[in-house]
Amino acid sequence: MTTDSQGRSTFTGGVHPPDSKHLTEDKAIAPGPPVKELAIFLSQHIGAPCQASVAKAAMVEAGQPIGECQGFVCAPVHAPIAGKVKEIALQSHPVLGRSPAVTIVAEEEVQPAAPSFQRPDAFDPKTYNREQICDAAREAGLVGMGGAGFPTSVKIHHDAKPAKHTLLVNACECEPYITCDYRLMLEWTDQVITGIELAQRACGASKVFIGIEDNKPKAIETMTAAIQKLGLGGAMNVVRLETKYPQGGERQLINAVMGEHVPTGGIPPMIGVVVLNVATAAALAEAVINNQPLTHRVVTVTGEAIANPGNYYVAIGTPVQTLIDFCGGVTTKSAKVVMGGPMMGQAIADLNTPITKTSGAITVLTKEQIGQAKFERRQTACIRCGRCLEVCPENLNPTSIAHAVKSNLLDVAERHFIGACIECGCCSYVCPANIELTGYIKTGKIFLARQRKQMPA
Repeated sequence: MTTDSQGRSTFTGGVHPPDSKHLTEDKAIAPGPPVKELAIFLSQHIGAPCQASVAKAAMVEAGQPIGECQGFVCAPVHAPIAGKVKEIALQSHPVLGRSPAVTIVAEEEVQPAAPSFQRPDAFDPKTYNREQICDAAREAGLVGMGGAGFPTSVKIHHDAKPAKHTLLVNACECEPYITCDYRLMLEWTDQVITGIELAQRACGASKVFIGIEDNKPKAIETMTAAIQKLGLGGAMNVVRLETKYPQGGERQLINAVMGEHVPTGGIPPMIGVVVLNVATAAALAEAVINNQPLTHRVVTVTGEAIANPGNYYVAIGTPVQTLIDFCGGVTTKSAKVVMGGPMMGQAIADLNTPITKTSGAITVLTKEQIGQAKFERRQTACIRCGRCLEVCPENLNPTSIAHAVKSNLLDVAERHFIGACIECGCCSYVCPANIELTGYIKTGKIFLARQRKQMPA
């Protein structure tokens, strides 16, 4: 663990872009747009995709499973609204390009209503056994809502080899612009903490740390006060972290909070650690206590071009265009619409792309935000300045990897550990030669996957 001069926990490397959270950090969570037609992807998670469990023209109820799968690493999908199945067809997907989705049409528009969660009096997570919690998470279709989409039931499953000794709650929200998790901590505090207790009970962890960046003092204060009020001070600890990107990367978070390193190519459970996102914890509480599936989520709609940026409780499957229109549309010509944040989000060309379980934000960027250089300056030769090496949180050599990919020397890229890159974008952000290093590395990974027949050519 590294501690800076102000006593904040941190990691080596990283960057600090303007956070731009002022646009939405004081906007309370509000109901999202009323919807009549939704397209719900059958693949919204890491692992085996779901198979449609409904047919065209079938009538479905709100909360009904519409996609199921038998694999262990999988999560079912549910209908956010009642209606008729219009079709099961390919839709624009922010990551996969196109992917099968179930389109449901309701008889009339349905306005999302925020969950009315009430923490049970004298709540004791021990009244639930571990399998109960994991089964509830799986049946509700819970996945990591911070972006990765790993099925929650698998992540929190108790495993004695090795035993999971620490639950680390990722409350950093280090991407610029995004504030959905921040608002959850302020407004749904009891729900978040209840979900954390349930996750701790399920995985058997003896220690819980909640990592929050120090640009969120209200969240630190609110979560700390709630923990003390519930008498959990001995079991949970809020850790104040340096505001730096990518502080919320699970490998960086583990290093900052615990001073431990996840082996290259490994995952946190290999060292006995479970990392859980704030929104996932809130959804777990709703799944276990209220028996509610994951059909809605809080989405930050933001950017200087958005007329009314804010945080909205949105039905999964809502088209991006519908959400932008609900926020008053754009006031200036936008250059890019990103699903997620500007550092690791996916730029989308089709605004009919639906919101997924992992869509924490829609960020609309103008030409000025992206920077004139990206539009008007051509890429120049690498000057070997070493800035990308200084900021890489994984201690890689991004330039060497990118040059290997450009020269189609994938074996050289592998020798420089291309697979260890977390694609955070820090190297591209600082490059004075305007080289899209992260883009080359992503491309190299795709070439390798195709070479190994792990994805279609």
